[in-house]
Amino acid sequence: MSIPDSSHAHPSPAFVLALRQVLRPLVRLMLARGITLPYLTELLKSLLVEVAEQDFRIDGKASSDSRVSLLSGVHRKDVNRLRHADAGDEKMPPVVSLGAQLVAQWLGKPQYGDAQGQPLPLPRYVSEGGAQSFEGLVAGVNSDIRSRVVLDEWLRLGVVHLDEQRRVCLNTQAFVPARGFDEKAFYFGHNLHDHVAAAAHNLLDQQPPFLERSLHFSGLSAESIQLLAAQSQKLGMQALLAVNKTALEREKTDATPGAPLQRMTFGIYFYAEPDRPGSTPPSPAPAPSAQGAEDVVQR
Repeated sequence: MSIPDSSHAHPSPAFVLALRQVLRPLVRLMLARGITLPYLTELLKSLLVEVAEQDFRIDGKASSDSRVSLLSGVHRKDVNRLRHADAGDEKMPPVVSLGAQLVAQWLGKPQYGDAQGQPLPLPRYVSEGGAQSFEGLVAGVNSDIRSRVVLDEWLRLGVVHLDEQRRVCLNTQAFVPARGFDEKAFYFGHNLHDHVAAAAHNLLDQQPPFLERSLHFSGLSAESIQLLAAQSQKLGMQALLAVNKTALEREKTDATPGAPLQRMTFGIYFYAEPDRPGSTPPSPAPAPSAQGAEDVVQR
């Protein structure tokens, strides 16, 4: 990435307004979770130092404390302290890592879906359904973890439920826990990071541009919002399922030892709020049920 120019000392009003819009819901969330200014200041300092050090190097060489301080505006003593501080554990929660793989298989493999591509209810044990069982699904992804452990955790998080035949039914068509703050927080960080990273890439005129599009309307009734939310959910999930299926197929053919690999994210979202500030916010539109589930989560 190029070195920031002097114009960054006086950012454009349009960019400042955009930052306020982006940060406002984050500030609301932080206040709701007890994140105050002193904590946020230290967090921002560490991120400014990290990004200045990693993303603005000259000829790939590590920058001095003085240069990082110049780029970030963080005092040199703080730069030195933060560069040697423990960044903490940023690993994906184990239940998220395994869960995402299992749901991708459940949605992407023909043996786990019906004629319309919807996830089938799975018998709990191999003795009941063979490979086309929840136990068989788990064993196919990780044979070291008992399916009962996964099932208990997924029932706790609201990812699955048991029907009247005691079959395991997927509540959501993506691994999005209905409960479990740490698990949901992981996806909050992952999804927002990639969305903002794509938008920032495009705003900086880096090539080729990433897909980052939306449509927006105002002057709609609550009934219309409900209709559009349901339509967005249906069509969005069709797109996600199609991309998931292709990604599973390509994952096999791309598994060449030593080949450079990349990761990707493709997301869908829907949001609504009152036209007039201060009005009562509408309730989120109910998502269509999956296999009769009660805990369906929209992202």
